[in-house]
Amino acid sequence: MTTAQPTMPTAFIGHGNPMNALERNRYTEAWRALGQAVPKPRAILVISAHWYTNATAVTAMPRPRTIHDFYGFPQDLFDVEYPAPGAPDVAEMVSDVVKPTWCGLDLDSWGIDHGTWSVLVHTFPDASIPVLQLSLNAFKDFEHHYELGRKLAPLREQGVLIIGSGNIVHNLRAVDFSKADSGYDWAHRFDDAAREVLQDNPSHVLSLDGHPDFENSVPTPDHYLPLLYVAGLAQESPLDLLVDGHAAGSISMAAYTHGLDLDAGQFSDAPAAELPEGFPALNSNI
Repeated sequence: MTTAQPTMPTAFIGHGNPMNALERNRYTEAWRALGQAVPKPRAILVISAHWYTNATAVTAMPRPRTIHDFYGFPQDLFDVEYPAPGAPDVAEMVSDVVKPTWCGLDLDSWGIDHGTWSVLVHTFPDASIPVLQLSLNAFKDFEHHYELGRKLAPLREQGVLIIGSGNIVHNLRAVDFSKADSGYDWAHRFDDAAREVLQDNPSHVLSLDGHPDFENSVPTPDHYLPLLYVAGLAQESPLDLLVDGHAAGSISMAAYTHGLDLDAGQFSDAPAAELPEGFPALNSNI
């Protein structure tokens, strides 16, 4: 007899600086609360900003490697391992549910990048739940990514927790180290506009590219695209704010959930982790 799987919530996480993996602050506390609040997933599917490539694919190896896709950080961060198993059977489900979109099964090229593990080390610290990643196809438009998110919805009925990991505002060229826990006016305006849409009707998320602060807030699409998947999963059902804030002036740390009741005001005021001194921000991909 097959045990029924619980319907999973979904979430968008503003992951920001990978140093958050080593810190405890209001964002990491929110991620930990998320993990404690959800029913135990069959598997976790993460759409991370850091697997931005030329095709749609899902990791399908039984033992995905931990990828340290950054430089200029302390050795302690490179020493982090997240040895979660993969789930080839769930990868097949992902490939099937998005048809007729082609989704390749990646057996050896990727793994678990820091957009995923820097969050999961707090959300599910024992690394016992299988983890998969879905790539972001750089050749597809915003509507394609939104619709692909919508197609993933049946996986939630199969016990798969789907997480989008990126940042609504992510402009590394505008990083200001003196604004450790605050944002530029334009970053706040765009974040506020996104919040209004997400908490009213996420199906309108595709209208945000017409906002006057979109170009500053989203100079490249990689960190923004995971939000479109979560909006597609929610469709017309409002998202709930999990935690809010900005870092280094130009990075939004806002996180949202769908299908989960968590108090957004319960977390401490501790700021996000700071970047290491001398960090080469203009040439990085945090």
